[in-house]
Amino acid sequence: MSNSPTQQHQKRVLSSGFTLAVTIGGIIGLGILRTPGEVALVAPNPWLFVSLWLLGGLFALLCTVVAAELVGMTPRSGGSYSLVRRAYGPFPGFVIGWVDWLSFVADIALKAVVVTEFATLLFPAVGQWQIPLAIMVSTVFAALQLRSIAMSAKIQQFAAAIMALIVVGFTLTLVFGGSAVSSDPALAHPASRGPGGWSIVIAAMIYAYDGWLYAAYFSGEIKGDGKALIRAAIKGVIVVIVLYVFLAAALAWKVPLEELAGNELALAKALEMVVSPLASTIVLIAATIMTLAHQNILYMSTPRILQAMAVDGLAVKRAGEVSRGGNPVFAVLISWGLSVGLILIGGFAFLLHLTVFFHLIVYVMLIAGVFILRKRQPDTDRPYRAWGHPWSTLICLLGWIFFTLFQTVAEIEIALYAAIMLAISWPVYRLIVRNK
Repeated sequence: MSNSPTQQHQKRVLSSGFTLAVTIGGIIGLGILRTPGEVALVAPNPWLFVSLWLLGGLFALLCTVVAAELVGMTPRSGGSYSLVRRAYGPFPGFVIGWVDWLSFVADIALKAVVVTEFATLLFPAVGQWQIPLAIMVSTVFAALQLRSIAMSAKIQQFAAAIMALIVVGFTLTLVFGGSAVSSDPALAHPASRGPGGWSIVIAAMIYAYDGWLYAAYFSGEIKGDGKALIRAAIKGVIVVIVLYVFLAAALAWKVPLEELAGNELALAKALEMVVSPLASTIVLIAATIMTLAHQNILYMSTPRILQAMAVDGLAVKRAGEVSRGGNPVFAVLISWGLSVGLILIGGFAFLLHLTVFFHLIVYVMLIAGVFILRKRQPDTDRPYRAWGHPWSTLICLLGWIFFTLFQTVAEIEIALYAAIMLAISWPVYRLIVRNK
């Protein structure tokens, strides 16, 4: 390694165990704790409720085995940008990186806001300090990245194990607890199956299972070949599907889903009905821990998008510099600054839909990239080939296009905000190119 404090490329210091941890820990988080209430509002029938969680997981798994072809072809960090930049060229590649980076920064802001919401439920007195507290949360995890990637990786592996154990613990508590009955059937929420209702279900499922591609953000830093990384990522998605479906089944058959419909923390409500009122406090504490842990993986991933873009000359040069500890420090600081701005702009609903819009755009471009590279670079070495291609790839692509169009129609106002932030990419790109 160079004796200089910065460099352009990371070293392979992360284990395959980190790949499994980053996949499981990247997916499990706020989604499974908060979104079941939104899903129950549209699907109060237990079979439909569980089926939605199963189908959402299988779709995420299919997308993983399709996108894995690109992961195997691309032994560098940077996530979706690095995977498909060569399929689209400089400016489209920049747009993909820009959108992917914005989606992660929006998620950082979202998680920080949610932590403050949980803190307010536990300690109502802090309610007046929600925004400063959210900024503080984001700042603390940004500061952790200024140390070393090794420390952040250890935190992530520990956090992933804790997250999985929490989900298993809650599931077993529901299974072995008593069955709850509706407190007042007359107050049951009717199913909300209009476009707005299904919009929040789609957003909830995308958000709950998002993270199936997290390992790709560290491809250039994980030991071993691409196949080992892909196997660990697929195993991680399967583990999460099993955890989610069992928890959804326990919720559906132990608690009247009408009681959970629209509840902001449905799991807390369910355990309160099945076990005791104290259970809701325990869930809030667990939710806070899981959301804080997710900030760690977000701050590990987000700067690597800018770092990869900077190495290709598509971002500020300093964003490509890597510290002795293995992290792109300047990229961390830029990501932190924008997250603070988004915290000041909007609350949970705004940030959730904004994050989902950005994810949708990236996923459409990512899956389409498999088709493009198959045509443009048919002879390129592919350590792993997409299972079931072209039909599996086509199903994923049509699915993401449908979700994108549906969310745009259902949430047109937030779609306009996303379009504005997307349009900003052009002058930013021109400025970077001119300065380069």
